[in-house]
Amino acid sequence: MGLLHGLTSLKFTVFLHICISFSCYRPTDSGAVSLTQSTIDTTLATSELVVINFYAEWCRFSNILAPIFDEAATKVAAEFPQQQVVMGKVDCDKENSIATRFHITKYPTLKVIQNGQPAKREYRGQRSVDAFYNFVKKQLEDPIKEFKELNELKNLDTKKRIIIGFFDHKDCPEYNTFRRVATTLKDDCQFHVGFGSVVQQMHPPNQPIVVFRPDVALSNERDETYNGSLTSYDETNIWMSERCIPLVREITFENAEELTEEGLPFLILFHKPNDEAIIKRFKDIVHNDLIQEKQNINFLTADGERFAHPLHHLGKGQDELPLIAIDSFRHMYLFPDIKDMETPGKLLQFIKDLYSGKLHREFHHGPDPNEVLAIEHKPSGAPTTPPESTFKKLGPSKNRYTLLRDEL
Repeated sequence: MGLLHGLTSLKFTVFLHICISFSCYRPTDSGAVSLTQSTIDTTLATSELVVINFYAEWCRFSNILAPIFDEAATKVAAEFPQQQVVMGKVDCDKENSIATRFHITKYPTLKVIQNGQPAKREYRGQRSVDAFYNFVKKQLEDPIKEFKELNELKNLDTKKRIIIGFFDHKDCPEYNTFRRVATTLKDDCQFHVGFGSVVQQMHPPNQPIVVFRPDVALSNERDETYNGSLTSYDETNIWMSERCIPLVREITFENAEELTEEGLPFLILFHKPNDEAIIKRFKDIVHNDLIQEKQNINFLTADGERFAHPLHHLGKGQDELPLIAIDSFRHMYLFPDIKDMETPGKLLQFIKDLYSGKLHREFHHGPDPNEVLAIEHKPSGAPTTPPESTFKKLGPSKNRYTLLRDEL
């Protein structure tokens, strides 16, 4: 009887232990990893790729995303070791210092950190388990293509900006730096590399060479050789970034949200598809005459067919391309005659007229009669009516994010 009672007690104890353990169990490989001030730096330093969901519990978009992101994290954890990939989350109300550090201005924000370096772009794609999983896989792909013969360099895409490295071998600190920078800039440049006997005629022994090749089909820039230290990540990254990210960028529907969030007005050349000559000329003028304005305005080109909607708001059609306009995120202003961009100072004055308020005054009151009569030799007409901005609608949407500027 005593033995039976003892077995019953043992079973009950085991059962109770299982129940308690199950209720307290939180598997470490299930869902996204909660990151705090005390754990985030270690995670970033020890993981090849970290994707962080910055959220707030009161934000409805954060709550919609949370189970999807957790499920994606579980799927990623089953495929990749934690030392390689971590999908983390930060409660910005509890970890305000982290949110400030990463300049969070909307919830949820999805930041990407690779090899300890924040990527230049957030994740802005589809919010689904498969989309997150495929994004992680793509980020882990080798950003560098190795060529086996020098002749392969003759067939590279002339519409892409390219960095080419010539090294003795992979096992050297210079190539490690090259690779780290390539990981950060892979969305802006193509990276190609050759090793050993394949490239020995291109550089002295033990002196690796890195060369920038511009998008010669779209610009008149020239090849440049890096003269800095390839053992310095910061120095190398600055040099490559300045060349991979051009002064004049192409706006697409894929990058419009990112460009709009930068907060600078757009000076946009709308062009016909494949009109490479006008793109090159516009870029030359911006480089020669407008570079001092790069902190104040974004210089962009746009395929006029893809962006027919803004053209429609400007009252223009495909047959009137190319043309130039400013989008201030309040209104769009049309540069009167694209031929005038060839006149030194005309485009610069157009930009200055935006900041002086002249373009806006004309919106309400029409052109200055004296100026019109003196310059255009025609009587003053009705007030100009520039359309509202269309590109601000491509920025972060209130149907997708809680924007902090609206909450404060």
